[in-house]
Amino acid sequence: MPSHSTLLFAILIWLPVSAFAQAPGDSPVPTPGVHRASLPRAGEPAIHYVISIPRSYSPSAPVPLVLALHFGVRGGDATGAGGDVLQALIGPALAELGAIMVAPDSVRGDWSSPENEKAVSALLDEIAGRYAIDKKKIVVTGYSMGGTGSWHIAEKYPERFSAAIPVASRPPASAAGWTLPVLAIHSRDDQVAPIGPAEARIAELQKSGVNAKLIPLTGITHYETSRFRDALRQAVPWLREVWK
Repeated sequence: MPSHSTLLFAILIWLPVSAFAQAPGDSPVPTPGVHRASLPRAGEPAIHYVISIPRSYSPSAPVPLVLALHFGVRGGDATGAGGDVLQALIGPALAELGAIMVAPDSVRGDWSSPENEKAVSALLDEIAGRYAIDKKKIVVTGYSMGGTGSWHIAEKYPERFSAAIPVASRPPASAAGWTLPVLAIHSRDDQVAPIGPAEARIAELQKSGVNAKLIPLTGITHYETSRFRDALRQAVPWLREVWK
């Protein structure tokens, strides 16, 4: 089975990618562009991530924040995977939001592990503390393993997010107690993660009165990552309605 990295095509580079090491207490890097960064932690693995800062960003005007979770990787080495999913799918699709986007590399496993829960929480704290973020407009999204992680992280920390947008994901077995707005994107031709569970969870949420929507697609298989862009662009007007 081909890897996601093999099948990511037409990757969009918005601006040159720079690299910086970000230690607690440093001043933020507010320059527009796409930056690779690392957040060291005492006694814990460093969090490596990519951050995209829109051209229009100003420290005086809070902007939305998009947390982008990457797909699974072979051998467990997630180096660069956050940047891959940001550039191939989430960045181009959600650019109109004018949001800061942050895409971490997972720490030794999938997003549901306690280690990654802790890492994601620490990274959100760091970004929210360094940049002008509208805390009522923080979204978690992701693709494949990252889509499944979006469900998980949103359920774990519902107070941190205004919405979840899982793509090609495996949702939880039950959505009992779920309150966040959710927009799921899934292909009926997904040969890895069948659409049935996503349909069931969205229907369950709708029945309980939650703002939940499914965008079903056809003709796209699981590993055709960038072909989900057009559907993910539909999240922009949906989010603007959520944020009213």
